[in-house]
Formats: sequence, structure tokens, C-alpha cells
Amino acid sequence: MQKVAVTGLRGIPDIMGGVEAHCQELYPRLKALAPNIDVTIYGRAPYLSAPRSEYHGVAVRGVPSPTQVSLEAILATAFSILYAWRNHAKVVHLHAIGPSLLAPLGRLMGLKVIVTHHGKDYDRAKWGAFASGVLRLGERIAMCFAHQVIAISPSLAADLKTRFPSSANRVKYIPNGVTHLPAQDLSILEEYGLAPGSYIMTAARLVPEKGLHDLIEAHKMSGTDHTLIIAGDADHGSDYARQLKAQATDKIIFAGRRSRSCLRALYENTALFVLPSYHEGLPIAALEAASCGAPILLSNITGNLDIKLEAKHYFEVGNVKELARKLSGSFKPFTVDAVDIKQRFNWDTIAHETAEIYASLENGLGLETANTTSTTAPTIQ
Repeated sequence: MQKVAVTGLRGIPDIMGGVEAHCQELYPRLKALAPNIDVTIYGRAPYLSAPRSEYHGVAVRGVPSPTQVSLEAILATAFSILYAWRNHAKVVHLHAIGPSLLAPLGRLMGLKVIVTHHGKDYDRAKWGAFASGVLRLGERIAMCFAHQVIAISPSLAADLKTRFPSSANRVKYIPNGVTHLPAQDLSILEEYGLAPGSYIMTAARLVPEKGLHDLIEAHKMSGTDHTLIIAGDADHGSDYARQLKAQATDKIIFAGRRSRSCLRALYENTALFVLPSYHEGLPIAALEAASCGAPILLSNITGNLDIKLEAKHYFEVGNVKELARKLSGSFKPFTVDAVDIKQRFNWDTIAHETAEIYASLENGLGLETANTTSTTAPTIQ
């Protein structure tokens, strides 16, 4: 049994965030595919319902962590690496470039280090110059010290290979996938008096880089009769989140954090899913919505373009007037092929490719997969 420690995330299951959703889908499948891998996710104790738990064969352990946004990731990652070393892990898998600042610590402890680069977090509006500089440093350290770097979008992988040519052979593109969602819970529609097709929706954290201020302004400008429903909340209290919520009306609804079954109900019954982000890696929320058959409209940033929808599904990021025009017309042109999305962003394939990386590290880890040609994912609820 080979031990793999996973850190850089708040935890699983059902904790808000793209990295968290990624890990919740990936690791149970990887465990089913390669039973001789002992996977432990080290999450941040304040976000977990219990200090020790198990999720579909994956151990989840809480580590000490402050809830201060500037410190929680780095301190929790430090503790996680130390715990991983104490528990004789062979591999530490760091998620995101902030936690990657501690890749050298993993190397010092004799661990094989893998980093999944989920996007250029230093471009996010919430970070000042100092924090952005620290995140850029984390990216550079990852490229220098990780044995393997996984990029979750093709454009990000190409960019890293261009900017870090000496490390290009250690970069591999493995995407986010379409998240499995349980049976829909229609009570959320009843809660807000929403009929199928009567609303526009988005699912996002209430942070500036998600562009929700643009969506609210465009919704008001469009004159549409469709209600706007925003699923999601802020990780930490902020003036931005409070300013958004102050604009709530009977036509602009802030639904807060919702279960995956409620999200499925919203996706499957919406007239249009909109993601007006200024920054994304490869947006899981958009993949979820598309896989549920929701018509899709996205800002034209690189992370969204990496989904490779037709041009009509995109609008210029920050262009409120263009977005308002699209919200005032027919949504039929924004229909997508849900089957194609599910095939191109398949978590079973992603788990298989990740297991291959574990097995291919220097000197190997003696990892074998249960089935090298196909995988059957566990039913994840």
C-alpha cells in the first residue's frame, strides 16, 4: 500500500470551491481505480464537520488552520506536509499555487511532490500587489521543485511550458471534469416561486473576479422578465459581498450555498446559465451546467474559451452592454451538446491519467491500477 497525501484544499465533501469540487470527484475514482493507493486528504479543520472521516475510501483529516484568508492556506499546507511525512506518505499532491510555496518542504522531507495548477490566482482582483507577488512566487517554486505539474486547462499548460521551458517536460494537461450531481431537489424552485425556464442563473463565490456585479447590472439594463438567481456565497465576509447582496430584489435572488441536488435542479430548469468571470482556471460550474443541458453564456476569458464552445456562447469580458443585449434576446442559440461535454471532460479518464502520473514518478511507486483500459467510478452522492 502506497500512501499519497493531498493538501491545498479546505476539504471534502460538499465544501464550496473549485479545488474542493475537483478533489471530491477525483480521489474516490482514483481509489477505485488503484486500490493499492492509500489516499489521505488533509483539509482545514474549521471547514470540516469532523476531524477524522472517510469519503468513498478516501481518508479526510483535519489540520490546524486559522480562518484568516491570508494565512489559512499556507499554514494548513505546512501542517499537512509534516503530518504526511510523519505518516510515511510517499507522495504529497499540492493543489493550487499558493500552497505550492511549500513544495521545497515536501522535497526536504523526502516526498515526491505533485502540483496541480488550477489557474493564475495572482490575477484575481481580491489580491493586492504583495499577495499577487507571493502567488507568482508559488507558481515559480512549483515549476522548480515539483516532480510533476498538472495544468487543468490546455492554454495554461501551453503558457507554463513557454514561460518555464526547462520544466516543460514535467507539465501535463489534465482537465477538470463534469461533476456528478445527485437527483435534483426541486424544493429550491418552490422556495422562490420559480417556474422552469423563468430564470437566469449563475453559481459562483461572491468575489470580484467572478464578475457578478456586471451580471447584475446587465440584468437590470436588459429589461428581461427572467429572474436572476445567484447560487453561492463568500468564503469570508467582505464589503464586495455585502454590496452585491444589498441589490437583492424579488427579481434578483441570492440563494446562498446550496446542495448539489439543489444545484442540479437549478441547472436543469434554467433558461440560461451565465458566468461573467474575469478569472477562471477551467470552470467546474460551467461544465456542470452544460452537462445538465443548460444553455450557456460565458465571458471570453481564456479559462472559459478552453471549454471550446462556439463563438456565440461568449461575450467580451466586462462588456455590460453586450451582455445586456444577449440577456434581452432569445436564449435558444446558447444551447449546448451535453453529451459532448460529458465525453470531453470525463472524471474517469482524468482519474486514470492522474494514477498514471503517480506510477510514473522517478523510480516508480509500485502503483498498479485495477483496470488500465477502463474505469468504473463509484457512485458519488
